[in-house]
Amino acid sequence: MKKSYQPNLTDISSLGEFRLIDHLTRNVKTYHAGTVKGVGDDAAVIDNAKEMTIVTKDLLVEGVHFDMVYTPLKHLGYKAVTVNLSDVYAMNALPKQIIIGLAVSSRFSLEALEELYAGMLLACEKYQVDLAGGDTTTSPYGMTLSITAIGHAPKEKITYRSGAQTNDILCVSGNLGAAYCGLLVLQREKQVFKANPNMQPKIADYSFVLERQLKPEPRRDIVEALGKTGVVPTSMIDISDGLASEILHLCKNSGKGAAIYEDKLPFDQRTVVAANEFNIDPTTCALSGGEDYELLFTISQKDYEKIKDLPEITPIGHITDDEQGKHLITSSGQFVKLTAQGWDSFGKRAEENNPDS
Repeated sequence: MKKSYQPNLTDISSLGEFRLIDHLTRNVKTYHAGTVKGVGDDAAVIDNAKEMTIVTKDLLVEGVHFDMVYTPLKHLGYKAVTVNLSDVYAMNALPKQIIIGLAVSSRFSLEALEELYAGMLLACEKYQVDLAGGDTTTSPYGMTLSITAIGHAPKEKITYRSGAQTNDILCVSGNLGAAYCGLLVLQREKQVFKANPNMQPKIADYSFVLERQLKPEPRRDIVEALGKTGVVPTSMIDISDGLASEILHLCKNSGKGAAIYEDKLPFDQRTVVAANEFNIDPTTCALSGGEDYELLFTISQKDYEKIKDLPEITPIGHITDDEQGKHLITSSGQFVKLTAQGWDSFGKRAEENNPDS
């Protein structure tokens, strides 16, 4: 009988907490002079001079936010960092440091955690962000990642959710719905694997939507492009929970309504093909799918000429008075009330999407 290859893996308990931290952070680099002290002390020390500091945190919990059956650890590490950076970009700011919190069970070897950290450091390198510290501890089961991202911006450039004004133009970066289609592919292949572990996954034709799900890229380029044109959005948010949910957030915080047009929503043709395969309207994927990590923002009409030729920015509608409500205007001209069907950590959809439920 042919023996299966069994790599020699290192039990993390053989290192202990501090040696483990030293091992995982031995290749950490810093990219900003403001990071006075990063890894290796009781706390990070950051000199941010006269800029405003932006701080955000996301938790990623195994069995809730990711499924180890189809999530490579290097991709998970990369995504854990980039989804936090996306929140900083959504403030029209630039991230400069991250703090990592990690809880893992004994089922993860040292080599597995090296893969996780390799993904995180790759994201730090690509987006020029300093890993400035963190904490690692044991968990009775599974893995939990807690990433804090710290960014900086001049006070006059920080953009909140609350600044949208009536008649402002609603814009979105990139294209929508791909990440949700990628999740559908992964969940389908998991069910096939559970039914027959000898079946090879059929994913070759889905590389675009899979990458959007497993390795999202935050839109630093959009923030930089807006900065070069001198445009400061009146409001902004990143699309993590679905377009409809994010529009409702902007409207609630700004005290306004909104109208968006179905035929203006940007889709990649590969997303359309995948959505059709699952008998789902691509518009539904965009409105309710989530995890696209594109930027949704509003600009004053006087700034339209400055952004109209920028690639990757699409006007999709406009802000209205609050009493006019929040609607999608379909391709056939019907007004459909926008409702939040996206991700809710404590709601029904979270239970439905829990890989272990």
